[in-house]
Amino acid sequence: MARKKTITRDHILNAAYNLVIAEDFKKFTARNIAASMGCSTQPIYLEFANMADLRQAVVDRIKSELTERFQRTYTDDPLIDMALTYIDFAIENNSLYQSVFVEDHLGVDDMRQFAMSAALKRLNKYDSVKQLTESQKNNVITGAWIVATGIADLMSAGFIHISHAQMIEILQSVLKDFIENKRFDGADSDNIISMARAN
Repeated sequence: MARKKTITRDHILNAAYNLVIAEDFKKFTARNIAASMGCSTQPIYLEFANMADLRQAVVDRIKSELTERFQRTYTDDPLIDMALTYIDFAIENNSLYQSVFVEDHLGVDDMRQFAMSAALKRLNKYDSVKQLTESQKNNVITGAWIVATGIADLMSAGFIHISHAQMIEILQSVLKDFIENKRFDGADSDNIISMARAN
């Protein structure tokens, strides 16, 4: 009779995910994951083809949890809600936030596309953006993202302390300005992001 598996794929995925939450992706090795479970690395390689396979499973779980988080409601404005969730995520899970959105452990293009797609779905619910081009909509998202990232970084570092009400006021002003004045017009958001990377 075959021995029953004591360490399952889910156990390994949970251990890997918890390691990333606690330590970020810098400690993402088979040895560290195995140590956190009190076993050898053998079960990891029995359940996952390689560490890239396990890493992708962790990334998929992070995306799933972010998608769920982005459904939180604070206001009657879906894009403001997403920005507030992003800020709260940076404050509550700073290590994971750094891995996902700052240090590029998950692939900047993949995470940018994930975040932009989620934000555009919300922005398209605004009547005031119906006349904007796709490029202008991307610019609105980019502007809001820049401001939300600034708030998130300053709040998580303890440099500023502002309430959700104050954040909402700032974000509403930025969105209104970008929509009405077509900020970044003449340079689409991909160019803006490329220019930022070059500096």
